[in-house]
Amino acid sequence: MKVIIFDFDGTLADTLEPLLAITNRLAAEFGYPQLDLEAVHKLQRLSTREIIRESRVPVFKIPFLLRRLKADLHNEIHRVNVFPGIPQALSTLHESGYQLGIVTSNSTDNVNVFLKVHQLDSLFDFVHAGTTIFGKHRIIQRILKQRAIDVSKVLYVGDETRDIESAGKLPIQIASVTWGFNTRQVLEQHNPDYLIDHPQDLLHIVGAGHHTRSEGRI
Repeated sequence: MKVIIFDFDGTLADTLEPLLAITNRLAAEFGYPQLDLEAVHKLQRLSTREIIRESRVPVFKIPFLLRRLKADLHNEIHRVNVFPGIPQALSTLHESGYQLGIVTSNSTDNVNVFLKVHQLDSLFDFVHAGTTIFGKHRIIQRILKQRAIDVSKVLYVGDETRDIESAGKLPIQIASVTWGFNTRQVLEQHNPDYLIDHPQDLLHIVGAGHHTRSEGRI
């Protein structure tokens, strides 16, 4: 693997708390019930498609809701924490010669602010954003074509079942992380190539730094 593409929310950035607060503020406007922690924990055990069905948000409203979420998050993004272990893992991967990129349904502006706050901006070769929930594979496909990257050289890292779905459509290998939104159990049910519990596990997968390459599924 030569190129590692990361999801942003729930993979690099711990945006769950501010996004939940914003989601509840917008509940009346978009016609869905507010979420308490119990409801969130229930959603974390569902696939992305199941979550959308449970949300009761009309499909035509979803793009408008996403736009508002990203815009309101911009006011909070400088306070969003990076997940423990991520900076060290990214630094090792970068120093080992891997190209690092981000593909997200958040905004490039939010991502760039976050990266600068945490002094991670120099580690990434590209940041691309999309407006659809299930369209990440199209963005990744376009990036790979533009950069003449072989799909066999790519690892995608994400925290949701839709990331596994996107990887399967290309197809590229996917490492699902258990510290993000979806639970380990539901991720495992969707059969990612790798299932990892700590950012350092990425180094084992790709053989970066002083680690040896892992074989098969974790």
